Amino acid sequence: MIDLHCHILPGVDDGSLDMTDSLGMGRQAAHDGIERVCATPHIRHDHDVRIEEVGGRVEALNDRLRAQGIPVTVLQGGEVAETAVEDLGEEELGRVALGSGRWILLEPASGPLSDTLLRRVAHLAERGHRTLIAHPERHLSADMHERIAGLIAAGALVQATADFFLRERTAAGMQVLAEAGLIHVLSSDAHSSHGGRPLHMSEAFERLAGIDSVAPHVEWMRETAPRAIVDGGELELPFGPAV
Repeated sequence: MIDLHCHILPGVDDGSLDMTDSLGMGRQAAHDGIERVCATPHIRHDHDVRIEEVGGRVEALNDRLRAQGIPVTVLQGGEVAETAVEDLGEEELGRVALGSGRWILLEPASGPLSDTLLRRVAHLAERGHRTLIAHPERHLSADMHERIAGLIAAGALVQATADFFLRERTAAGMQVLAEAGLIHVLSSDAHSSHGGRPLHMSEAFERLAGIDSVAPHVEWMRETAPRAIVDGGELELPFGPAV
C-alpha cells in the first residue's frame, strides 16, 4: 500500500516530533503493509515549512529508515493549503507534489467547502497539475455531497482519512460518503507514533470491502489509484458520484 498523506517528516510542522518519532511511524507503516509514504508537511501560512529543504529531509529520513532495516520508502510531497497554492511558483509546486511532481494534495480552507476550492482546482489544472482533495469529511455542510461531486467533475480526486472509518462517532458518515462514490483513496494523515491517528490503513479498507457498492472497487482504491498518483499516471475512474 501507499500512504498519500502523512506528517512523517521530523520537526517541520505539527507532525512527527523528531527522528525517533518518525522511525516509529515507519515501523507502524511496515507493520500495516504500507511500503511507501508521502511526506506531506503543511504548506500554509501558519507553518514555516521551507519547501527547498523538503527533499533533503526526505532523503535523510530514508537513510535512517534503511539503516534501521525498516522496509518503508518516504516520497516527497506536501499538504498545500488552498489559500497558499496560488502563491507557489512552478518549482515550488513540483517540490511539494506527491511523488512524481504532477498531483497536488490540496487542503480545503476551514469551514464548509466553497467555490474558492473549485477555482483552485481549475487553477492547478491550468498549470498542468491534477488535484487530490484532502480529508473533505472535515468540512460538513448541507451541500457537502454536491460540492464534492462538483470537484470530481472538475477532475479532482478525493482522499479520506482511514481512521475515521473505525471510530464510532464518524464511521457511519464515512460509509455514506463511500456509498455515494465520493471517496477515491484512503490515507492515514498520521502525525505521530505517540498518539492520535496511527499510520495504518488496512482495517479501513477491510471496512470498505464490506460495503456492497464499494467492494468491487477496493483494489483500485488501495493499489491502482495511489500508484498512478505517485507515478504521475492517468486514471480512469471506475465509478462516479451517486449524487
